[in-house]
Amino acid sequence: MKFLVYRRGKAAKDFALSGVYMFGVDSIPVRTSVRIRYKDGVIDCQRKTDETVGISLLWPVDGFGKLMLSTTLLPERERPYILNVELARAKLMEITLKREDWTLLEEDETFADLMRDARHLFVEAVRNIHDEAKAASLADESLKKALVYAEKLAEKYSETFLAARFRSRGLGRHSLGCRIDPGLMGNEVYSEKLFDMFGFVTVPICWREIEKVEGHYDFSKLDQCIMGMRGKKMAVCGGPLVRFAPEYLPQWLMEGDYSFDEIRDAAFKFVTNIVGRYVKKVHAWRVVSGINALNYFGFKFDQMIEVTRALCLSAKAADKHSRRIVDVLNLWGEYYSREKDTSPPMVYADTLVQSAVSFDAFGIEMNFGSPASGMHVRDMMQISSKLDEFSMMAKPVHVCSVSVPSEYHESDELAGIWHRKWDQGLQSRWAEQFYKAALGRSFVSTVTWGDLADADGTIVPTGGLLDEKMGPKKIYKSVGKIQKLIGKKS
Repeated sequence: MKFLVYRRGKAAKDFALSGVYMFGVDSIPVRTSVRIRYKDGVIDCQRKTDETVGISLLWPVDGFGKLMLSTTLLPERERPYILNVELARAKLMEITLKREDWTLLEEDETFADLMRDARHLFVEAVRNIHDEAKAASLADESLKKALVYAEKLAEKYSETFLAARFRSRGLGRHSLGCRIDPGLMGNEVYSEKLFDMFGFVTVPICWREIEKVEGHYDFSKLDQCIMGMRGKKMAVCGGPLVRFAPEYLPQWLMEGDYSFDEIRDAAFKFVTNIVGRYVKKVHAWRVVSGINALNYFGFKFDQMIEVTRALCLSAKAADKHSRRIVDVLNLWGEYYSREKDTSPPMVYADTLVQSAVSFDAFGIEMNFGSPASGMHVRDMMQISSKLDEFSMMAKPVHVCSVSVPSEYHESDELAGIWHRKWDQGLQSRWAEQFYKAALGRSFVSTVTWGDLADADGTIVPTGGLLDEKMGPKKIYKSVGKIQKLIGKKS
């Protein structure tokens, strides 16, 4: 399968592939691709099978930014597709489907002209399909208008349902939270900004640092952090407790020749000890985090489910009152196309529910602005649609981490750009739209910002609410306005 790439009406001479993968039914990435490469204006997708597939990649849209976009599912054929046309086709189809999902069948006249123009331009692109350059230019204009319309539609939907949630008093002081850096809690300004803004915090936990020697737990740093919040009336979440990635796993566990049962039991003991230690001090635990995508030991799928079940039971036995959260990470599943010992995110999530695994809520992350897998920039309709996929899961959802940059870096050309180069104002604007989208969903219980302040080790560089000198950014004030609004409506 091949795609012609045009930029501003001309065949693209240079085009950097970023975030690219192929997907099949239910948008699940496929593993049949052998190679995806770009050369001389053509993306060549070589595969082992002829099944219908689509392609997702980071795509520049003049006046809108650079973001992950997808085609529809397409059959194999000799003649190359025009990628510009197929991306516009897919976005228009996505809008139509979401209007049906959101029961917004009547046009909103405030921006209906955008959609009419987008459709007209696309029809003209198809009529001129044999004039490839002209078709691509018309499709580019169609796509830009469709993206603007899509985000306006998503925002309108979010505002409507957020208003309904306010009327039902479905939000409270603990709905907004922030992940803290325990090493900065001794900074007076840092702590003051934290306690002034939030009633809910997430304390990061690293099994690797706590159990450096098998069976010996060092909770001293964690004790100091959690004890430092006594009397502050803070709801506390701890975790991730167990994340099967090298930077979280004890060295002795990775270097030893341990069986599946031994690995599971070691994690079980760790969860039992840490949860039991902080009964009544920690109110929620991210018990198992991202095993669908982060599977260092290569567990089989049934073993992933068994580990999740065992660790959730361990947490329940240690503290029957705290909430147990299971994280499903990398929600678009790009990793699945290249990592064999993984599971598509929604397949893992659905199996947990269908298998009656005992846990209280799903945890998800929505961090964007890094070239890492799952962190390429997406438009707000895509984000809203992904949130909606959890509406049928019969479990509450906690957005355990969300962040975007406040400064532009050269790496953004491979990570994505939303409307324009990142700055504090754009970070604040993005956050306001995301909070509307997330909090407008009645099944979303909390939203946690990824980092309070910029520092080494932040999830997204410059993604904090405060700068490195603890000065508040524009986003800090925006979050404050949302908190005040929640306070008035609760």
